[in-house]
Amino acid sequence: MTDTQNVAPGATAGAPRLELRDVCKSYGNNTILNDFTLTVNQGEKVSLIGPSGSGKTTVLRIIMTLVRPDSGQVLINGESLWSETKNGREVPASQRHLRRMRNSIGMVFQQFNLFPHMTVLDNVTEALVQVQRVPADQARERGRTMLDRVGLLAKADHRPWQLSGGQQQRVAIARAIALEPQIMLFDEVTSALDPELVGEVLAVLRDLAQSTDITMLLVTHEMRFAGDIADQVVMFDHGRVIEKGTPEQILKNPQVERTQSFLRAVREA
Repeated sequence: MTDTQNVAPGATAGAPRLELRDVCKSYGNNTILNDFTLTVNQGEKVSLIGPSGSGKTTVLRIIMTLVRPDSGQVLINGESLWSETKNGREVPASQRHLRRMRNSIGMVFQQFNLFPHMTVLDNVTEALVQVQRVPADQARERGRTMLDRVGLLAKADHRPWQLSGGQQQRVAIARAIALEPQIMLFDEVTSALDPELVGEVLAVLRDLAQSTDITMLLVTHEMRFAGDIADQVVMFDHGRVIEKGTPEQILKNPQVERTQSFLRAVREA
């Protein structure tokens, strides 16, 4: 599987794959993100860590266009995600613009969200046929390739309820990467699994990180895994980035006391 190299119309050639600039999001008096800024280059793998409620998942949901930010900019390949230019003026993004931009982004959630009445293969190919309009035979061929990649080709004709939780999450990953996104978002994809099933899912993600140039953002509490695959680790607290750097810097030699206390708590849990 190779990363899509085409730059979307209106995008800036050579721009970072993803930029968030001074992004803010609040619900009432509760500030979730406070001037959040992050730059992620093509092929970079970024682990987002921090306590629950610190804003990590909200970042992913804004990038996936599930939540609209209150202010700030999100750029995909240099092109604004939440606004567009019409008649020389910048206006809020239309649904058409958002749909086009979403073609570059895939997300895997904590819950598997598979269709229980469909086979595993049909779950993987449904969006290819219905959203990307890939011919059915080509979609099924790509679907089988993706299932093989996550070690589940033999389960192609099974229903999701016949699979373990780890297998279902691997199907969800196959479904996401079958769409060939430039950016993949992973939101605590092992949190709903029994401990003995976590390893098989992490192995699939580790393979993706090492063998593709897909840009990846991962929210995780698996610190060893975060360090294994990340080029950059970003520590959140109260909606802000308080420390970021290489896994060596953040996980082994953090400079900020809040990062130090968070990592101690995770390791002692």
